[in-house]
Amino acid sequence: GEDSRSFHVSIQAPLSIASVGETPSITAVAGGQLILECPEDAVPPPHIEWHREGSPLREDARRQVLAEGRFLQIRAVGPADGGEYSCRATNELGDTSLRVQVEVHG
Repeated sequence: GEDSRSFHVSIQAPLSIASVGETPSITAVAGGQLILECPEDAVPPPHIEWHREGSPLREDARRQVLAEGRFLQIRAVGPADGGEYSCRATNELGDTSLRVQVEVHG
């Protein structure tokens, strides 16, 4: 049979940031909500850290790390939220880093 897949990207939905080659880019709408996903299914479960522009991300009322670090949720996105985000997943077997460039429009 045929195997067909369609991909739908919505700013309200989790976005996978696994990518090969150049850093993937996500466009967010100012005032909306953005959820970034660190798709890491390693065993044992890894410790996940989020960074923005190379610095550890601090959680606050608008920016929250969910599900043991797997998701980063940003509410009421503003121009200052743009930039490069990265997540680093570490366990006994090594570590993995994923990066994504966020651009805010609106």
